[in-house]
Amino acid sequence: MDDQNKNLILATALSFLVILVWFVLFPPPEPSTLQDQAEIAALDGEAVQTPSATSTVGEATATTEETLPEEQAPRVAIDTPRLQGSLSLSGGRIDELSLKDYKVSIEEGAPIVELLSPVGSESAYYAIYGWAPGAGLAGADVPGPNTLWTLEQGETLGVDSPVTLVWANGNGLTFRRTISVDQDYMFTVTQSVENATQSEVGMAPYGILARHGIGEDGDLPGLKNFFILHEGVIGMADGTLSEVDYGDVRDFDIDPNERAQAEVYQVKEDGWIGFTDHYWMTTLIPEPGTTFKAAAKYDSRRKIYQTETVMPTVTVAPGASAEVTTRLFAGAKEWEAIREYQSEGVQKFIDSIDWGWFFFLTKPIFWLLHNINALIGNMGWSIIGLTLIIKAILFPLAYKSYVSMAKMKELQPQMEALKEAAGDDRQKVQQGMMELYKKEKVNPAAGCLPILMQIPIFFSLYKVIFVTIELRQAPWFGPFRDLSAPDPTSIMNFFGWMPWAGPEPGTLMATIFLGILPLLLGISMWLQQKLNPAPTDPTQAMIFAWMPWVFMFMLGSFASGLVVYWIANNTITFTQQYLIMRTQGYKPDVFGNIKSGFKRTPKTDDK
Repeated sequence: MDDQNKNLILATALSFLVILVWFVLFPPPEPSTLQDQAEIAALDGEAVQTPSATSTVGEATATTEETLPEEQAPRVAIDTPRLQGSLSLSGGRIDELSLKDYKVSIEEGAPIVELLSPVGSESAYYAIYGWAPGAGLAGADVPGPNTLWTLEQGETLGVDSPVTLVWANGNGLTFRRTISVDQDYMFTVTQSVENATQSEVGMAPYGILARHGIGEDGDLPGLKNFFILHEGVIGMADGTLSEVDYGDVRDFDIDPNERAQAEVYQVKEDGWIGFTDHYWMTTLIPEPGTTFKAAAKYDSRRKIYQTETVMPTVTVAPGASAEVTTRLFAGAKEWEAIREYQSEGVQKFIDSIDWGWFFFLTKPIFWLLHNINALIGNMGWSIIGLTLIIKAILFPLAYKSYVSMAKMKELQPQMEALKEAAGDDRQKVQQGMMELYKKEKVNPAAGCLPILMQIPIFFSLYKVIFVTIELRQAPWFGPFRDLSAPDPTSIMNFFGWMPWAGPEPGTLMATIFLGILPLLLGISMWLQQKLNPAPTDPTQAMIFAWMPWVFMFMLGSFASGLVVYWIANNTITFTQQYLIMRTQGYKPDVFGNIKSGFKRTPKTDDK
């Protein structure tokens, strides 16, 4: 067998082996849970130092506070250049929020993405704030989940136009909540209390994100449930990231004080907690340097997921007042916006984007792609530009590899002579080849290195294209309007020339009637093979003949941006290998190898 063909088969086999090992045999280790990161705080409902933000959000409580049904409660509009929605004066909930810059699909007239929705909608999702009563206070003395607030100041919540809500308990305590929002997705919530009584009072401010599930299992509509993507609870506690899937939240132990499955942990300095989806996120963010308790919970009775933060108890003397400020992120996981918030003190906020196992590659690859796109203004061409840069970085390794491959071709006659001289003595053949390699300073395994180096880069770029919102609905040209989606062209719509859609992605028809990009991928791999003659062994020849077309169908359903990268990579590799081989005195006979591939193998006469 030709040693170069051995190397290629070995590299291909190793590639598939690595894929199988990473994705099947050795799944990523379970993320550290909230409970692993700190000791469980005993939530005693009467202990002032550990007030509990109760899990009964949305459930009426037996208090004397004024309440209204959710649908009848007055609302305050939210309107910024990037957000629209409203907050309810019932509980002061931020429970209606849509993202103006993002549509649910690329179809004309598609609605914008809805992030938060009120109780009563198909899948309610909202943020609520309040105070947990301390010693000497009953639940009726502090605003609860259904308290009817009054709008004291402001009309519409917008950039540079905050609103203030007020509620008095009738017993000398007056509570205010001032809410502001910036130009992107960060809300600032300041809760204050004035004590006009004759007694000192204590209470703990909290924030809650609640998400209502549906069905017996508490499922959430719209989740991708894809194995390389984390969707669920995400939190940062003193520099340690936690990720807990929704299914794992449902498996938490029952906390009798909470009447729900719960995990609680203590954050000593900096942290945040919330829910993350594919492209969107809501996060509770206490002020940096604040000690607080964070929790992830699931109320199986009402099928509500919660994340919450509980601040230390505030003691307010008679005639005094106190206030606590926290932040709420509710929006798209845009790299630039999240990085800016991190620079403003939100610890490791950039890690809320799911960079995956190869974060040491995905982060710089995305940074480079993002900056190329900032110059070019088109993600398709930026991916090609990224490919050029990656190939340039790997060129020294590729050069050594291709030089070694060219020398291997020059040594082919000597290797054939060794085989003829040794006959069936394989050990003698191997020994002679090793001596020849040593004498000519050739590394027979060097040809594997460029292919093996591409594996982690390929996975990292796949992660970047799949996860980052900057690639979502990113157009290239013509029919390629979303590089995060599979190629929309097909022979059924004449590769995008006709105004109708191709087969639905993921269907058998889409697998059979491939688009133009997967076809170009197969052709580029096929041409790369033709730099070398076909193996003389019939089995090897068959494997090599089918390999480009197998990859073509395998990658046909991948994101079109990834296929663009692979085509560009193959094209550049072909050019590099051809030119380097020419400089080493070996002229690849590409057209001759193509012609020989179409010739029928003559039948041997067994008689």
